[in-house]
Amino acid sequence: MDPPIADATHGNWVERLAPARLRPYLRLARLDRPIGSWLLLLPCWWSTALAAVADDSPYPDPALLILFAIGAVAMRGAGCTWNDILDRKIDRQVARTRGRPIASGQVSVPAAFAFLVLQALIGLAVLLSLPHFAIVTGLASLGVVAVYPLMKRITSVPQLILGIAFSWGALMGWASVMETIADPALLLFAGSVLWVFAYDTIYAHQDKEDDAIVGVRSTALLFGRSTPLAIALCYAMVVFLFGAAFLSVPTGFFSALGLIGFALHLMVQVRRLDIDNPTLCLAIFKSNRDAGLILFAGLALDSIVPNTLGPLLP
Repeated sequence: MDPPIADATHGNWVERLAPARLRPYLRLARLDRPIGSWLLLLPCWWSTALAAVADDSPYPDPALLILFAIGAVAMRGAGCTWNDILDRKIDRQVARTRGRPIASGQVSVPAAFAFLVLQALIGLAVLLSLPHFAIVTGLASLGVVAVYPLMKRITSVPQLILGIAFSWGALMGWASVMETIADPALLLFAGSVLWVFAYDTIYAHQDKEDDAIVGVRSTALLFGRSTPLAIALCYAMVVFLFGAAFLSVPTGFFSALGLIGFALHLMVQVRRLDIDNPTLCLAIFKSNRDAGLILFAGLALDSIVPNTLGPLLP
């Protein structure tokens, strides 16, 4: 019997369908827990859709959306593998993570390195499929990705570094369409950094007791009982920055509607938050996928409806 993984849904496809020999590697890449891939992907899709509106395209480029989806899965898996290699000793001391494949001995460190290289090569293939400016933009993120797992050892705000790494897609989509970086992309990036910072603070409350014992730092420990206020302020800034990004294009009705839906979703998260309930913290963290899809739907419709349906309307 494999050690349990706290974040994984019981009976997920890896448990049911994957060959036994592959399961530890699929778990190492977090393919049994796709939420991280979604959260890495969404800023890429937002940026691609925002650029489509700015460029008066009839729809966000489907090829780019697919490439970013493949890249998000590969690079999230590579990042998790790198994280687990570096954190294997810490993971053995934390209840939620001691069942991870490296920490539990299911995957050796050399095998994990080989798997890391494989995933990175897939990500590289996706990156090289993009325009030259986007390739350079993507390569600029590698330093942040490499150092993130070490940040919880030296700073109380590792979530900020994660925010930068997970939000790089807010620059990549725009760079792929426009082959430049402009104010809308920078505003979207800034808002996304705060969004990640906030939702990962919620996630970190699952481990706060173990983190304090092990000596790992996080914003959950930094903010403590003030976390709901900190999250509310971050989310307010996220909505403000996204609104500024939309106005700078400018976008239209559907983007505004998507932003309102996104903001209401964040408001409900804050109202529901109980930092002493790890199960609820995980559920709220995961719900950010739905918030992000609402925002993307608004941006996509702002490109599709005026350009595709507009000529058919009276």
